[in-house]
Amino acid sequence: MKRVKSVISNKCMENGYLYFYIHFMTEVVCFFVLSRVLGDRLILWFIPLMYDALAFVPQSIFGYFADKYPKFNMGFYGILILTLGLILFSLHFNIYLSVITVCIGNALIHVNGAEVTLRASNGMMSPAAIFVGGGSFGVITGKLLGATNMSFWIIVFMSLSMIPFELLAEINKNNTLSNKNVCKNFNYYNTKTNKYIVIIFAVFIVIIRAYMGYGIPTAWNKTTLESILLFSFMGVGKCCGGIMIDTFGIRKTAIISILASVPFLCFGDQIMMISLFGIFLFSMTMAVTLALLVSVLKKTPGLAFGLTTIGLFLGTAPIFFFKFTTVLSNCILIVVLTIVCFLMVNKITRKEN
Repeated sequence: MKRVKSVISNKCMENGYLYFYIHFMTEVVCFFVLSRVLGDRLILWFIPLMYDALAFVPQSIFGYFADKYPKFNMGFYGILILTLGLILFSLHFNIYLSVITVCIGNALIHVNGAEVTLRASNGMMSPAAIFVGGGSFGVITGKLLGATNMSFWIIVFMSLSMIPFELLAEINKNNTLSNKNVCKNFNYYNTKTNKYIVIIFAVFIVIIRAYMGYGIPTAWNKTTLESILLFSFMGVGKCCGGIMIDTFGIRKTAIISILASVPFLCFGDQIMMISLFGIFLFSMTMAVTLALLVSVLKKTPGLAFGLTTIGLFLGTAPIFFFKFTTVLSNCILIVVLTIVCFLMVNKITRKEN
């Protein structure tokens, strides 16, 4: 417990906590809008796919730009664009233009969150993991608020409330810009493995993880409270993945999160607590893949983060066209893909004492 306490109380964690709120609120806005989308079946099918494509894929481009021009306050402008998209939607502007604007704001905020939490972390993964974990709580909150009669203008105020948090995080980031290689202490990959293999394997693991996430059997998830618990365990798992890496090392974290999650995911279809524990462990792999990519792309952490979001899109896109429909088929899929992930991560992670 002392080791965990020393990690979560480290000065480097400040940006992680600031961007936990920012990411949380970003997803609240996005999923508030998505839950209010009304229209024919084509719109209801196409808008979520468009959202995933435009919110995830451009992050690699924005990340590369942020790496080249780190003093550009991408997060601040992202908040303004996100809020603009929300206002356009509330004023019944073109639905596609509104969602596109929201997506751009979302992508800019995500990239800046990665830049801020990685550059000022001195090689720790916990700040970035805390930042990413906040999104899961925001997704379910946005969905729930979108189903109420809450005024758009309250959500606008909530969106603008991110600005002081973002400005403080930006100050912390700027204090590290004098060091040209601020991510030099990210040394999590196996240096005997070709760097391009590490990148390919890490992104492929993200793709697999994203695809598997939609196949996890959760027949128990029928009430609002159960949905809240599902997303909460997912968010906590993402946060704990970074803390585990900083406390026990990436290899142990990878093995535990990948292998130990399988029986809980497969046999928790009808039993909520078993399934939730599996989801918690499964979600920890997010920090593992990001740590590996940043270790290879030390000078471009924004690009490294953007590669993970491309992987997320590639993993979720097939779900819009094809799904396994039985518990048995999903369990077989989970087992097979888990073995593939384990073999890959075993090859590319650094061996520790």
